[in-house]
Amino acid sequence: MELLKAYYWLCKPGIIYGNLLTAMAGFVVAAGRHINGGLLVAVLSGTALVIASACIVNNYFDRRIDKVMERTNWRALALGTIPARNAFVLAAVLGLAGFTILALWVNWLTLWVGVIGYVDYVILYGWSKRRSWHGTLVGTVSGSTPVVAGYTAVTNQLDTGALILFLILTFWQMPHFYAIAIRRIKDYRAARIPVLPLARSVRAAKWQIIAYMAGFTIAVIALAWYGYAGKLYAAIMGLLALGWLVRGIQGFTTIDDTQWAKRVFLYSLIILPAFLVAVLV
Repeated sequence: MELLKAYYWLCKPGIIYGNLLTAMAGFVVAAGRHINGGLLVAVLSGTALVIASACIVNNYFDRRIDKVMERTNWRALALGTIPARNAFVLAAVLGLAGFTILALWVNWLTLWVGVIGYVDYVILYGWSKRRSWHGTLVGTVSGSTPVVAGYTAVTNQLDTGALILFLILTFWQMPHFYAIAIRRIKDYRAARIPVLPLARSVRAAKWQIIAYMAGFTIAVIALAWYGYAGKLYAAIMGLLALGWLVRGIQGFTTIDDTQWAKRVFLYSLIILPAFLVAVLV
């Protein structure tokens, strides 16, 4: 049982579930009230398997970094609980299954969206985060592809709606990850990962957080402005985005950066399920 749990956590289920929420939101935006249940199941299952595969490979490449970071030193590959070879075999099987589902039961465009996200997360982000604080931005591509995959599963095209959804998730991820970097700054220093709060300063990260929160607010409203969502959605997401922005601005008057970053992070976790609910209504 413990070994099964180790394999389960190797797939980073939190990342999978969060991305499935956004994939479902993208699907609903495109489909409206005409939900094709079989297609929804196909894109969600294919996306979940692809993400699980990418997360396992990422765990493999990060296993030495994970050993020195408090938030990750419990991971199976860092501890040696799971052999690296077993992890690679599982990643290959899950990835092949996921891409096959997207190709056969969704469409080829969605397959290529998945490929882009996979390559970005495993290769481009994995390489850049060790060398530049811009690695965080590079990594947002993979985090933004599931919502686009949900959208293209229905439309089979990249258009304004897909672009807005991509930007919403990109702008959401940056404050989310910068808040983690501020909270866990000692971990990143120990692992020699040049996140923005280390490479520049915590204050510089706060300015970036505000800028991306403002971009997020504009993007969520733009989805309704261009007719891809309704007025109730705009009201819900507009208020949530402004509330997040206010919390971001509070960072310039706080006396405890860690607690402030924790509040920003926790608020960001509310936004993803709220986004799905908002597009549903």
